[in-house]
Amino acid sequence: MSFDELLQLVFREKWLHVCSDSRLVKPGNIFVAVTGTSFDGHDFIDKAVASGAKFVVAEKPCRCNGAQVIMVEDSARAAGLLAQAYRGNPASKLVNLAVTGTNGKTTVGFLVQAMVKSTGQKCGLIGTVTYDTGEQLIEANMTTPDSADIARMQQEMVKAGARYMVIEASSHALSQNRLSGINFKSAAFTNLTGDHLNYHKTEKDYLAAKAILFEELAADAAAILNKDAPHSQELAKKTKAKILWYAIDKQADIAAHIESMDIKGTVFAIEYNGGRQIVQTPLLGRHNISNHLAAAGLCLGAGFDLKTVADGLSTLKLVPGRLDKVEWDGQFSILVDYAHTDDALKNVLTTLKPLCKGKLILVFGCGGDRDRTKRPRMAGVAEQLADFIIVTSDNPRMERPDAIIEEIITGFKNPRADTIRIEPDRKKAIKSAIEKACKNDIILIAGKGHETYQIIGKEKTDFNDKQIALEYLKKIR
Repeated sequence: MSFDELLQLVFREKWLHVCSDSRLVKPGNIFVAVTGTSFDGHDFIDKAVASGAKFVVAEKPCRCNGAQVIMVEDSARAAGLLAQAYRGNPASKLVNLAVTGTNGKTTVGFLVQAMVKSTGQKCGLIGTVTYDTGEQLIEANMTTPDSADIARMQQEMVKAGARYMVIEASSHALSQNRLSGINFKSAAFTNLTGDHLNYHKTEKDYLAAKAILFEELAADAAAILNKDAPHSQELAKKTKAKILWYAIDKQADIAAHIESMDIKGTVFAIEYNGGRQIVQTPLLGRHNISNHLAAAGLCLGAGFDLKTVADGLSTLKLVPGRLDKVEWDGQFSILVDYAHTDDALKNVLTTLKPLCKGKLILVFGCGGDRDRTKRPRMAGVAEQLADFIIVTSDNPRMERPDAIIEEIITGFKNPRADTIRIEPDRKKAIKSAIEKACKNDIILIAGKGHETYQIIGKEKTDFNDKQIALEYLKKIR
């Protein structure tokens, strides 16, 4: 049997379940041996067959008794195609939109969903914060889930009456072909900055992973590229899709001009194809205006008109953990943001600096078991833009919190005691920031954003930056 024949069989015979985890294989299943970053599914073929696998899809030569082996060039891609077939090809029933980039993906996803919903239509969302299928809304455990989960969620979206889906495409997912079997109507690129080099090793490899999304776009699709991001030029060379460039205060297919910005929000004009509309948003910063343009491009590429897009973008009131304000009636402001790279931290601090009439107080740390090269760079950005800094823990995971902090502080050029404080306990760090704050100050608690947990070692405990801040605020009222 060829792989194409297997695809047709899976599409017709819904009992023929597809599985890439040998522990979950049941009699009659198809086992796809996927080569991952930590494990190679080919090492578990015997176990899958012993559990009753009827077919084995593999990309490496193998022998097994009791199951038919079907060879393919790329097992991960095959897994995606089989997952779609098993679910009735739900991707073909949706207008699929994707956004990739180091920063801004979540905000773009929320903006696109808000815009589509403003027209009375339904739009599924898969991303860093949540998976929203229309049938269920659940907390995300990774930015882009595996192909089987994506197909299942797309099936739920179709059942719930959705016509559109927007998904955050992480570099990990793209390099592992988790989006195989999905044709995208439009795809956007936000930026590429220092992150994930613990996985991709080099910036070239990191960009190559992002490029996969644009290389696979059809000629009638749209590639939405950031004119202010130098890496966009490389992506433009690799896609056959129609390119829509976006930029702030520059000549571009989709352009923005900021009219006003204060702590309450931003008003800007968006221009496209000779038209001009006003967008009003509570989101702050040039980086968020850029995110609006990326979202606008995705929607324009999907066939919406400029006025509908502008009106729809204006309906979004909040992106969880992205310059998320802690609501209280005191004399200083507290915001929580997911900024966990030096570029993201720079964007947020640069936004807040001119809006702050007092001191800009920053609480931040860096995650363990993640790209270590960004740690001193984040310190450098913090020292340049914040007035007072408290370095603390983020999610240290299996690393020692003190060791992470030691690497962070190597980035400070002038680590003065009157401007920089070290407090590994994140709760105490937030408390210290609140005790330090005076009238007109702004506190930024950065790094964890929407997360409601902290991972220390192998233990995952409840931890919500906004909730912790509110608890201390109640004590000082």
